[in-house]
Amino acid sequence: MPHLTIHYTPNVDTDMDALCHVLLDTVLGIRDDEDKAVFPPGGMRVMAFPAAHFAVGDGKGDYGFVYINLRINPGRSAQIVARTGDRMMEAVKQHIEPLFSRWPMGITLNIEESPASLPGPAQLLYEGFHNNLRAHLAK
Repeated sequence: MPHLTIHYTPNVDTDMDALCHVLLDTVLGIRDDEDKAVFPPGGMRVMAFPAAHFAVGDGKGDYGFVYINLRINPGRSAQIVARTGDRMMEAVKQHIEPLFSRWPMGITLNIEESPASLPGPAQLLYEGFHNNLRAHLAK
């Protein structure tokens, strides 16, 4: 762990392989206050999956969506989680910006913590959004 999963509508015309590597580097680059790596590279997994079926927004347009979920083990501080989420969101925005600036889409980023003992539900620790779809639909 950590495991990072990206689900996206296949009409999102961006280099997903590159985005996987950008997010891998971003997460592995997170350091704590003593400048130690927060996430172990040996446990890091990044996977991206296009949706076989989808409907976005009002379902009437060619809209896109990217959902990113980072699942981590317990033990990171709220500050580290927030730093991780903020840096990941900035990396995604930079990568997607050429497409985002000209096409209606939404991006959601969640960081979840696995339960200390299985089975049990994951706990949502961070939620980030970047969306121009609502403004587009409000016109």
